[in-house]
Amino acid sequence: MLQESAHGKWTVSSSDESAEEDADSEKPSTSSLLDAARGRTSEPQYPCSEARKAAHKRKASPLKLTDESASTEIPPAVKQRTSQEGSGWCLSSSDEEPEDQQKHAPREAVKEEKYDAPKEQPLNLCKDDKLSENLKAEEYNETPSEAQDTWDLLNGGNPFRFFLTKVSGIEQSYNSGALHIKDILSPLFGTLISSAQFNYCIDVGWLVRQYPQEFRKKPLLIVHGEKRESKAELLAQAQPYENIRFCQAKLDIAFGTHHTKMMLLLYEEGLRVVIHTSNLIAEDWHQKTQGIWLSPLYPRLPKGKTGSAGESETNFKSDLISYLMAYNSPILKEWIDLIQEHDLSETRVYLLGSTPGRYQGSDKEKWGHLRLRKLLKEHALSIPAQESWPLVGQFSSIGSMGADGSKWLCSEFQESLVAAGSSVTPFLKCDVPIHLVYPTVNNVRQSLEGYPAGGSLPYSIQTAQKQLWLHSYFHKWSAEVSGRTRAIPHIKTYMRVSPDFQKISWFLVTSANLSKAAWGALEKNGSQLMIRSYELGVLFLPSAFGLDKGYFHAGGGKLPGSKDSSMYFPVPYDLPPERYGSKDQPWIWNIPYTDAPDTHGNMWVPS
Repeated sequence: MLQESAHGKWTVSSSDESAEEDADSEKPSTSSLLDAARGRTSEPQYPCSEARKAAHKRKASPLKLTDESASTEIPPAVKQRTSQEGSGWCLSSSDEEPEDQQKHAPREAVKEEKYDAPKEQPLNLCKDDKLSENLKAEEYNETPSEAQDTWDLLNGGNPFRFFLTKVSGIEQSYNSGALHIKDILSPLFGTLISSAQFNYCIDVGWLVRQYPQEFRKKPLLIVHGEKRESKAELLAQAQPYENIRFCQAKLDIAFGTHHTKMMLLLYEEGLRVVIHTSNLIAEDWHQKTQGIWLSPLYPRLPKGKTGSAGESETNFKSDLISYLMAYNSPILKEWIDLIQEHDLSETRVYLLGSTPGRYQGSDKEKWGHLRLRKLLKEHALSIPAQESWPLVGQFSSIGSMGADGSKWLCSEFQESLVAAGSSVTPFLKCDVPIHLVYPTVNNVRQSLEGYPAGGSLPYSIQTAQKQLWLHSYFHKWSAEVSGRTRAIPHIKTYMRVSPDFQKISWFLVTSANLSKAAWGALEKNGSQLMIRSYELGVLFLPSAFGLDKGYFHAGGGKLPGSKDSSMYFPVPYDLPPERYGSKDQPWIWNIPYTDAPDTHGNMWVPS
């Protein structure tokens, strides 16, 4: 397949079948571990995706243009907001026989130079330093919030308990009310007894250092999905720590991942659940847009209370226990028992999970998009003329959608997202407007991290070239409302909004990207739902917050003196989203971008 880029025409192979089935193209790579064993430490010292590996490589060995006129005449990338002509790629729908892209080297000469990191990102990866990754993490120099700020945040007027992570390099006012992982693990949140961390990509040494000194030897369970060499490396990372145990999530269906991101924190004072979107690595808590739902502090139930005691109106307790039981792990039984012993009745969100399997009958509605369909039918109010209310999906990676919208996106997936009340009939053929928010090449180039930010947006050329139809739904990332336009999103959100984008009938923050592996796909004539991956999110519905109008107002905060301030849901990005322009292209991680430098003056050549 022909590509047009800064290098002229070149071809790419579409023979990577795994890209079609992968949850979000974030498959762990073990080659980086083998390289690390040989002393090549420009790559991460923990299992991660090929895209992340490429980002590490480019951070360690940035590429700059050799053409002096090009490098001097091009103004700083952050000021270039108008033109993308010639950048990235132009997809052709040609049917000619594809060749292997590795045979076609870029024509433009690039050279490797030493990396002089800018002040806002003090990063220096030393190739000879075996602790380079850990040093880099420490050099981010994140510190927890002042005690009073944390106390105010915990007890302030945030009825939704929905937070963003702090971002280095933005105006500090936009970090007010945001959380770093060190804040979440702070003694101000509770006196820790033990914890469990569920995640996808994990740097054990860095994780341990995020706990306060006094909690670093408390029992820690890490729930992961690594296998073979990746698993061996993860366990090796934990060798210095006697308090760490592991639970390997079963992934019996090909191309599935353990993508859930959750913390269970047991305190002397009670229990807390944190459901979020960040990997347990330094980069994910530094200059990205990430989401967090922080539960209330759940008190212990009086002794002898069992059964349905401590359940919320949203059924959160039993749903969380069902999710944990799906792992079928004796180690997690301890946490299930602990949850049973606590009062979760103050929870006002619904839990929405995915677990790998093939589900039939009533089990079909337990997970994935059919679970969302069921919740919306049962608890979302039907609003007049709601068929004109658009859907917004925002994510950091994309799986294979099929040859056109009818294969999944505009059929079963859309039918689940437009469900509301029991009487609503499905709208087919994308009658409901769908706005998909995914960063452009320019979004990445102008970001705080520059091109390496694209390492956490693993949309591959092999997948993209098969679904050109999808790109007509794409909208740019813009988050002036939260000061995070230049903080590339790793958060995933979905919502239903009114045509004027002033009202929201529901809002979901989740680990699930736009993929069948994450949300599930119907099989056997609709009688079976097949899900490949573990995912977890929380659903905000107006009815659970005492609102009988059937919607929240879209907004970043309270209205002065407003009695119904809780009705304003803090959407973290700008509404309405802006559609891609004619020269905008979605970020594709595994092709080069060499016609314009990023905010650090660098190019992107992933291989």
